[in-house]
Amino acid sequence: NHCRTKCEKSVPKTILPAKSLLNIWYKNTKLLYLQQIMKQSRAEKVKLAFQSREQRAQCYIPPCEVDDGREKVNVYVEGYEDVAFWRSIFDNFTNPYLRFEISVPTREDLPKGKKVLLSMADKANEEMLLCMDSDFDYLFADEDDSSRQIIEAPYMFHTYTYATENYLCYAPSLHNVCVKAMKNDAHIFDFESFLADYSRTIYPLFLWYAYSALRNTESVLPLADFKAAVRLGYLDIEQNGANTIAWLQRNVNRKVASLEAEHPDMANALPHFAERLQKRGVEPELTYHFMHGHTLMDCVVMVLLEEVCEKLRQMSLSKIICSSKEGVALKNEMSNYTNSLRSIRDVLLDNDNYTLSPLYKRLKADIQRYIETTIAKIDNSKI
Repeated sequence: NHCRTKCEKSVPKTILPAKSLLNIWYKNTKLLYLQQIMKQSRAEKVKLAFQSREQRAQCYIPPCEVDDGREKVNVYVEGYEDVAFWRSIFDNFTNPYLRFEISVPTREDLPKGKKVLLSMADKANEEMLLCMDSDFDYLFADEDDSSRQIIEAPYMFHTYTYATENYLCYAPSLHNVCVKAMKNDAHIFDFESFLADYSRTIYPLFLWYAYSALRNTESVLPLADFKAAVRLGYLDIEQNGANTIAWLQRNVNRKVASLEAEHPDMANALPHFAERLQKRGVEPELTYHFMHGHTLMDCVVMVLLEEVCEKLRQMSLSKIICSSKEGVALKNEMSNYTNSLRSIRDVLLDNDNYTLSPLYKRLKADIQRYIETTIAKIDNSKI
């Protein structure tokens, strides 16, 4: 007791007056009230915004389409990024009978992609076409029933290449991409020769990747592993990229040796598989047409373009600097050149110089047959 009394005396007691306690209680209550009001306000704003969107959707009246006397044909593609590609193809078939409208499928759950198009296959007809990436369907048409149905369907068109990106990366067109982006027409790199060497280098690994896909054993060589093995880490522009090809060859050889050791049964089947693909046009030097499209664009072609375009940019700037211009005139010339440059990726995405590709010509021929048959039916119905 004595100890407790001593401790109590040593600690001073602070007693707040009633007015201060009342002020604290008032401030806390006011704060809680304001927080509650803010929460309700946010909830009301979200609710009103949602209701406003619903009302706009219900009240939206699309503009009337122009009736030019031609029959409208709906052409559905996998995604928004494919609209421009297929539009450029159908622009080659302007005629007085049919008008083509390219769009993605319209569904309430807003899904896109090849699976959505395939779910619409039963509804495809002369007035509703489905256009998609081939992926491996063209190569597997003799091996797989579902691939054969896609390839043989009369109202479904496919790219023949793996995807639309493979057309954008068509080797003979890449010099023009550099010219449009950098405004320099100097020929300092042979894209056709390099991509042929690149294709021959990755061909053995491509066979593994395609064969594992055919057998539904993608775990043998997943896309991530294939991508890691065939990507270009850099480009040494000297000797048209010979050192880069040698570096890539070592990476591919290591991966192929690992696969052969782990899956000898598949390794024995690959030569016969390669012969079957050859009948579909898969030659070692053309492998890049049939490999995964985004891997080709992002991990190979963009690496080439960025390095080559940087060299072209430096050449142009050096030429300007070494000219007789000085001071403000030199600064203006540098500024004019720099402002004229374009994004390399944007130019590549706008690339349409792939029309000489043999695979593109086959795609055009398929569409031409459809148009001729459809127009013949229209003419016969008028008789």
